[in-house]
Amino acid sequence: MECPYCNSPDLKVTDKRASPEGIRRRRECMKCGKRFTTYEKIERKNLYVIKKDGRRERFDREKMSNGIYRAFEKRPVSKEEIDKMINEIEEQLGRRGKKEVKSSAIGELVMKKIKKLDNVAYIRFASVYRDFQDIKDFKRELRGLKE
Repeated sequence: MECPYCNSPDLKVTDKRASPEGIRRRRECMKCGKRFTTYEKIERKNLYVIKKDGRRERFDREKMSNGIYRAFEKRPVSKEEIDKMINEIEEQLGRRGKKEVKSSAIGELVMKKIKKLDNVAYIRFASVYRDFQDIKDFKRELRGLKE
């Protein structure tokens, strides 16, 4: 590794911490004195999602995260809690040890996790994921929340 400022290989680690993304290291260049941060992340095997129509596509954490964040817009749940949940979902999918997973399995796992954090975000996500067509669909899902 080299300093991004002066390209010197003479670096020292000043701080190391675990983060949701992996390992975070603060580094200092011994030549120019500038500091920067690096992240180490565990490389996951390629996971493919089997869509409803049978198509296969590579698992995209960003795509899943965007849908989850949309459900939590203007809700009293911290970004850290949401990020933790997203990491747990990705970890659970990785632990399955399979190369392919059905999109429906991912959707159900996401809904289960969201439901534990916030019922309104759960209904928002469910309405898109389950493609609610009218108020009856919402009522049916709300009755399930009361149980």
